[in-house]
Amino acid sequence: MTITVFVAGTNTPSNAEFLADAFIEGLKSVPGIDVEKLLLRNLSINHFTLQYYSPQCSLEDDFCRVQQAVAHAHGIVLATPIWNFSVPGHLKNLIDRIGAFALDAETHSQGTLEGKPFYLLFTGGAPMIAWKAIMHVTTTHIPEAIKYYGGTVVGRYYEPKCMPSQGVFGLVVDQRPATIARMKKKGEKFARLVKRYAETGTLPWRIRSRYAARRWANAVANRIMYQLKPYG
Repeated sequence: MTITVFVAGTNTPSNAEFLADAFIEGLKSVPGIDVEKLLLRNLSINHFTLQYYSPQCSLEDDFCRVQQAVAHAHGIVLATPIWNFSVPGHLKNLIDRIGAFALDAETHSQGTLEGKPFYLLFTGGAPMIAWKAIMHVTTTHIPEAIKYYGGTVVGRYYEPKCMPSQGVFGLVVDQRPATIARMKKKGEKFARLVKRYAETGTLPWRIRSRYAARRWANAVANRIMYQLKPYG
């Protein structure tokens, strides 16, 4: 069973990557779980255009590797910093490119990921109150896109104040033992959930019910949109 971890941090060292590594320790503590870690800063993925709205991956960049990683994974983790109330552009581009195979070829509106579980890790310089007040809203395009593609977001975590001091950027989460322990615990919990999904094809009832409600809402919204006939 494989869990793929995408890290969107661009710095070395990176708070998002360090958080992901602690999460990965938790994942690996569960027997039978393999982990593939991909750093977006090391991948060359062309910017999304309509020519990439095809299930055939392009061999001219690294997107084939991404497509294979998502297809073969039983669970996905996205670890990213928050910059200026959103995520780095290369993560948004990755999300757009994934639509080539994560949406049906006929209408590009039906997700194909069949409930695959996702976990989202965020880091930011702002305090927790800023996350709760606004930043979780400005980053909702990430979980909403995953849901649109048919994935199931089973958890989101935000690590606040990831700056040594005001106006100074650098690694700080390595000095937070409570955070590291929390990440390991959450990673282990996610791995067990993914293992259940891989073995049974199902997630816990509470999560399945949210996923089913989302699919129903999408179906209703798509039916309304197509009846309005805004195209042509």
